[in-house]
Amino acid sequence: MDQIMQGKTILVTGGTNGIGLAAARELARMGAKTVLVSRSADKCAAATSAIKNETGNEQVDFIVADLSSKAGVQHTAHEFKKRYTRLHVLLNNAGAMYMSRQVSADGIEMTIALNHLSYFHLTILLLDVLKASEAARLVNVSSDAHRGGKINLGDLQLSRGYSGFGAYSQSKLANVLFTYELARKLQGTGVTSNALHPGFVNTGFAKNNGSLFRLAMRLLSPMQKKVDNGALTSIYLTSSHEVEGVSGKYFTDCKAVESDPASYDQNTAEKLWQLSLEMIA
Repeated sequence: MDQIMQGKTILVTGGTNGIGLAAARELARMGAKTVLVSRSADKCAAATSAIKNETGNEQVDFIVADLSSKAGVQHTAHEFKKRYTRLHVLLNNAGAMYMSRQVSADGIEMTIALNHLSYFHLTILLLDVLKASEAARLVNVSSDAHRGGKINLGDLQLSRGYSGFGAYSQSKLANVLFTYELARKLQGTGVTSNALHPGFVNTGFAKNNGSLFRLAMRLLSPMQKKVDNGALTSIYLTSSHEVEGVSGKYFTDCKAVESDPASYDQNTAEKLWQLSLEMIA
């Protein structure tokens, strides 16, 4: 087993499926204490058992929580702090697309609740243990779907004129804006904050939107990356010595690239930060 992550503790949201599971497995193989978060207890238990068997690393744990709700995020942070005093990597990976408008247990539109507010809220709650850990890293899985997205500060929940793709693009742009704003706020702390595009990956993502959408995804599957390839940039940003101290960047295929011009708007980032604080209160 390659032990370059020996002694490191890593939390992976959405870690029981797709690129989250693939990343968690490889980080465990590198020797990390790896904690998965998912809303399904059965999937958590199965994924944890599989990772232990495949990697020989017994230090694999899980927390069951629905990250689309404030209570679920708070439970995750509370449980993590009960068990661990250090967090070297927070990999915010959980996400979904909803073609029809849905709301969370808190009455918040689901796309922004899960894809953005869960990243924001969990990070805020775990900042103390990140700061207490040497050279800690925050890694946010975004998407090139952020390009062309717009942050509707007057109606972030898209209560008027909802579009599944529009909501998803907005949430992924929010991921990048949050990543950059956090990098600015964390200067001098030793904690880095970066975002990534995993590529168009063949996972179960977005197949919750009915039979026609599932058929479309199957037809597109020849153009999709395999899951293990889709996880490579997540693994790179969480483990590589090449990105030590690198912060406030957007990566694809393990290389820093320019994100959409809208993602560099500090005024929008600051307003989104304040609005997000209000929404998690």
